[in-house]
Amino acid sequence: MKKINRYIYSGAAILVLLPFLFSACTKLKDTSYNTIIAREFTPDSTDLAALAGAAYVDWRGLLLQWNTVYRAQEVSADQMLTPARPNGWVDGGVYRRIHEHKWTTEDDIVINIWTRAYQGITNSNRIIYQVQSGAIPVDPKDTTTLIAEMKLLRASYYWILCDIYGNVPIVDRFDVPAGYLPKQNTRKEVYDFIVNDLVTNIPKVSTENNKTTYGKFNKWAGLALLAKMYLNAGVYTGTPQWEKCKEVCDEIIDSKLFILEPNQKNVFVTNNENSKEIIFALPFDSKYVNDWNSFDVHMQTLQPENQKTYNLQFSPWGGVCAIPQFISTFDPEDSRLLDNFIMGQQYTSTGDSIYGTMGAYVGKPLSYRNYVPGVDVSEEVDGLRLGKFEIAAGSTNRLSNDWPLFRYADILMMKAESLMRSGDADGAAAIVTEVRKRAFKLNPARAVVTGADLLKGSSYDYGLRNHLVTTTEGGADIQYGRFLDELAWEFNQEARRRTDLIRFGVFTKKSWLSHSPNGDYRSLYPIPRTEIAKNSNLKQNPGYN
Repeated sequence: MKKINRYIYSGAAILVLLPFLFSACTKLKDTSYNTIIAREFTPDSTDLAALAGAAYVDWRGLLLQWNTVYRAQEVSADQMLTPARPNGWVDGGVYRRIHEHKWTTEDDIVINIWTRAYQGITNSNRIIYQVQSGAIPVDPKDTTTLIAEMKLLRASYYWILCDIYGNVPIVDRFDVPAGYLPKQNTRKEVYDFIVNDLVTNIPKVSTENNKTTYGKFNKWAGLALLAKMYLNAGVYTGTPQWEKCKEVCDEIIDSKLFILEPNQKNVFVTNNENSKEIIFALPFDSKYVNDWNSFDVHMQTLQPENQKTYNLQFSPWGGVCAIPQFISTFDPEDSRLLDNFIMGQQYTSTGDSIYGTMGAYVGKPLSYRNYVPGVDVSEEVDGLRLGKFEIAAGSTNRLSNDWPLFRYADILMMKAESLMRSGDADGAAAIVTEVRKRAFKLNPARAVVTGADLLKGSSYDYGLRNHLVTTTEGGADIQYGRFLDELAWEFNQEARRRTDLIRFGVFTKKSWLSHSPNGDYRSLYPIPRTEIAKNSNLKQNPGYN
């Protein structure tokens, strides 16, 4: 099951050892182990996946470890939050600050993303250097492909840095001199660097789409990332690139290698590695990926008593849930509502009702409701819980579902958005309808949208909605708001909502639940104070101290 995980997991061990084997053994008085290893270890094509694996490992920590990209993208946005619970979830106010857009330069979420993204970049640069220098003796026929793959992977880490922080240093080599302090680049320079690396190296990597390329940057993963860059070019550089985005999407579509799964849930089940919708995934398997917080969304969202629902090996912690205003935007017949969220009365695996164990609901039915008083207070029944990724019976604190970072539905929707913003709303609507069809199988007519529909505002009823204050803002004034709704219904819980809201001009303009706009500068996170203290070349993003 998921053999690719073994390569990626073992790859970390190999690459962690290599620097020491090649440089740290010189003080040994007996046999020179670095000489023996270099002489005896001549990797062939079957070893390259493990060698490259170390550079991929950092993506898992960057995405899902505590207070990283997932929370930066989702808990800061209008679909989910982590309110204070009867059993805690205050933690110094960090989750409230994310919801209210009041994060600081010293918050974990700011520091961790920077650190882990640059760890991935360093590992990518290390492999490139070791291959080019001969420290890793790779057959010349494999060298070009491996280096190109590592540059595509490196570009993916820079994509996150560009999206989250904007102006960051570009470091494209491993063999930097002692005391090296990189210069800070503009966001446009970072964008240009990423796009250039993608355009240059995509033709050099594998065009295959099979088990040998699963979880790796092949041509199709590279193109998907390139489409992402073009989709957000207007935000990153001030110059939209809708036509380029559409062209890249068309290349993926025309390959006919990918499909929309008949059921969206197929993309998110535990054994999803054979999904024809996944273009690039981060492989997870709790047998091999054993960091405590590797993939623990189920632990963060379910109440403790739900341990009996799934026969989990550990008791969940409660916490993150959906924002009621978002849930209210769903068509009741949309299957994604039931498939992506856990709601209503909870039961054990044998069908017995579950009851509350804390707060005002001790001894009362544990029935999740679409209501949350505010980010500062909630009961254990408040808020629908996250259920997009299948929670397998008997799971540990880590899920084994692979994470689909790029999937075919996203390619279709990127093309649709590019068409819509270029004046072809009807062409966009045809694609959106295609994506919606699987969510309305019992009533296909509900799946149909028109170009005129997509040009309408959002159905999201924006405004403060908590136990302290209620305001009315609505979403009718959002340009292409209906399309933004479509993105929400299809891609909720996939670590992308903040980016979408920024592109549609909503992230720093609208209120939801306990969140009020707190300055346009909040569309970027601050550069960590610790990094500025270490590197005098870095200047803080505007608006932050």
